Amino acid sequence: MGRFWHPFGQLWESATHPVVFARGEGVWVWDEEGRRYLDGTAALWYANVGHGRQEIAEAIAAQARALAGYSAFGTFSNRPAEELAEWLSQRAPMPEAEVFFVLGGGDAVETAAKLARRYFYEVGEPSRTMLIARTRGYHGTWGFGTSLAGIEANRTGFGELVPSTVQVPWDAVEAVEAAIVAAGPERVAAVIAEPVIGAGGVYPPPPGYFEALSEICRRHGVLLIVDAVICGFGRLGTWFGIERFGVRPDLITFAKGVTSGYLPLGGVVVSGEVAAPFKRPGAPVFRHGATYSGHPTCAAAGVANCRILEEEHILERGEVLEGELARRLAPLAAIPIVEEVRGGLGLLGAVELQAPVLAEYPDALERVAARARARGVLVRVLGSSLAVSPPLIIEPHELDVLAEGLAGALEDVAREVGALV
Repeated sequence: MGRFWHPFGQLWESATHPVVFARGEGVWVWDEEGRRYLDGTAALWYANVGHGRQEIAEAIAAQARALAGYSAFGTFSNRPAEELAEWLSQRAPMPEAEVFFVLGGGDAVETAAKLARRYFYEVGEPSRTMLIARTRGYHGTWGFGTSLAGIEANRTGFGELVPSTVQVPWDAVEAVEAAIVAAGPERVAAVIAEPVIGAGGVYPPPPGYFEALSEICRRHGVLLIVDAVICGFGRLGTWFGIERFGVRPDLITFAKGVTSGYLPLGGVVVSGEVAAPFKRPGAPVFRHGATYSGHPTCAAAGVANCRILEEEHILERGEVLEGELARRLAPLAAIPIVEEVRGGLGLLGAVELQAPVLAEYPDALERVAARARARGVLVRVLGSSLAVSPPLIIEPHELDVLAEGLAGALEDVAREVGALV
């Protein structure tokens, strides 16, 4: 048995049946046995520019040789962090944006939640501490993220969570306003929402949802936090995803695609208005940060990755290819064990299995993922669904490979459970 305790992994299974990957190139990865797989999930939603980009590896190596790491606390800084912050600020959908760096999506959410509360403390409204999230939403697994989670399994068994956090139905924007009014607007700090719900099953928002949500937040003086950890850096065809709706948020959390996973990096883009109380001479310090915040080598990976996204016009492919992926996934709805196919907004989609099938065969999703892997295609199990989110560099003929591999796996399992003969 191995000693590596895998995240979201059953300890015995991951120790005794590991799939050990050895290398990657483009949209493909190889395991130690030499088997090749189409990476249908961009690893964990993040390999946006694909695997094996030498430009990023070289930028990492060059920075590591010059200054691998150093604290960015207080007034200390480094050129890659400054350059990446400037790059992101210029492309943010809100003016005068500041960028706070962390190492991943979970700590980005932690930062945004604390900053929302502290902002109101600084402007004389300390009672504004409530945070509103949506069912099916996923915001990492740190303290605030676990408390805000709309996936019940991710909240179970951890005891008392962070207080003053509530969930409302993911697709009912009127429920957000009802929650604000019920609590009293003077007690609500922020609403957090993903442009497209990702880990909760790939659920695009109803038409007009974010436009209405933004107006509700403005009307009640509540901050809007957009969780762009999955949807950013081209997954929806723009830098942060939320631009698709013409909405100007107050804070944006990001991670994953900012480096395409070549090194861990995340952060929060903060509007000039929210940053203002902390920016004047003599203003209080936001006493929050991680040891590796603004890490120069991680930031260098981000700079190199963002240049590739922009200069090679990879960024917009999330929107360009969304219809191509949706058309290829749509026929899967006819397979007897399939309940629904979702997608059409950004380069991501999901295939949901029928509830009676899952009730009788609780391992049906894992069976489909295993059959797909045997066919050389990697997909991800999410709740009652299987998700796909390939690298943005994928070509139409490779989308065919992805769809055909998933279709074959679904048909295999349909036969196994007697739904297809």
